Amino acid sequence: MRSAAGRSGIGAAGYGGQTMQRDLFERAPVPKAYLKLAVPVVLAMVLGVVYNMVDTWFISLTGKTDLVAGVSLCAPIFVLAIALGDIWGLGGSSLMSRLLGEKKDKDAGRVSAFCLCAAFLTGIVFLMVLLGFQDGILALLGANEQTLPYARDYYTCIAWGAPFIILSMIPNNQLRTEGLASLGMWGAVAGSLANIALDPLLIFALDMGAAGAALATSLSNLLSCGLYLWMIRKKCRVVTADPRKARLPRKMIGGVLLIGIPASVTNIMSSLSMAVTNRYLTPFGSEALAAMGIAMKINMISLMTIIGFAFGGQPLFGYCFGAGDRKRFRQTARFAYLLEAGLGAGFAVVLFLLAPWLMRLFMRDALVIDDGTAMLCCMQISSILVGITLVTTCICQAVGHAPGALILSLCRQGALFFAAIAALSALWGFTGILLAQPAADLATGLIALLLLRGILKKQGG
Repeated sequence: MRSAAGRSGIGAAGYGGQTMQRDLFERAPVPKAYLKLAVPVVLAMVLGVVYNMVDTWFISLTGKTDLVAGVSLCAPIFVLAIALGDIWGLGGSSLMSRLLGEKKDKDAGRVSAFCLCAAFLTGIVFLMVLLGFQDGILALLGANEQTLPYARDYYTCIAWGAPFIILSMIPNNQLRTEGLASLGMWGAVAGSLANIALDPLLIFALDMGAAGAALATSLSNLLSCGLYLWMIRKKCRVVTADPRKARLPRKMIGGVLLIGIPASVTNIMSSLSMAVTNRYLTPFGSEALAAMGIAMKINMISLMTIIGFAFGGQPLFGYCFGAGDRKRFRQTARFAYLLEAGLGAGFAVVLFLLAPWLMRLFMRDALVIDDGTAMLCCMQISSILVGITLVTTCICQAVGHAPGALILSLCRQGALFFAAIAALSALWGFTGILLAQPAADLATGLIALLLLRGILKKQGG
């Protein structure tokens, strides 16, 4: 029997016999709907940060500053893998949310299958590129005689795990489009716990050092992929991993790429900004590089919480837009901005106060602690503006406003950041390097507000 899900041609028993949670998207109070979608995303992302911090903590227990610096230099590779996953994860889920809002469930399922297949193929190509150009890429990342052996060990293992890192980004985003954000959270939780368990075994018991940390990350993502695919097969009605349903017309592929590429650019720019920052810090020694690596990991707790609450509500934005519910769309936007502003201010105060103590948890080197404290405090200056930019980026992606998403992606950690770090480092040296990101955030936040005004004006807001 076919249900009234009707015009899409998929009944309530399709794809595992589950019913889609339309009440959540259409009738639940906005705060309740938003938080139900976003909180599991936040928990998964924060736990991911925790295991990254545990990763760094285990590495720092070796007491080797060059090892910590070498691993920090390779962070852009991991971020770049996530960026490639976002092409198919965020691009696909954005289109799926709008299709579900239009009650085109069958088309949404085809998009999910296509994106999963495309992500795995992307991971294989990325692996080949990383291995084929290893020496040149490590040189570009700033590896020197002291850090190169450790950077190479970490890089090689991360490269082999890249296909699974990329693939794991897709189901997590797709599950939320059906209102199954909690399933996405448990997939990430399983991977994080596996990483935490594997770190001491591989780094110390098997004496693999940096390679052990990277191998733990790769294996944990492989576990997450397997669990996600099981969830899709058993729990989902719309989302499917069936490759037979992966064929899409060019127009729909373009719809995925139109949003996915700007979404990916955000993480690509983040990867580049890390690499550029490390290159500017290299003259200040391994201590500065190690301090930045640790400070970034600590800051990721607040940043990933803000990102999770910004993008966790994307399915709701997309569904409301696809359904033509302008009032609910504006209510969702208002709630998201207020939530992000409060979170940004709260985290800024806490991290300002605790910065020296948090740095001491990782290393006892006085110079690393002092540099890291200054870095962590500077990162908090623009935390409220980061939230504004991220919510606006999410809205642009949800409504299919590719130019707006691309502009914001290119600005915050791209063109504006590169201009800021070049100018401010020339003026104030080390301090200028630390102030570059807050300066870029200020300018990008203003651009985000202008874009939001235009979107709401078109919607009659």
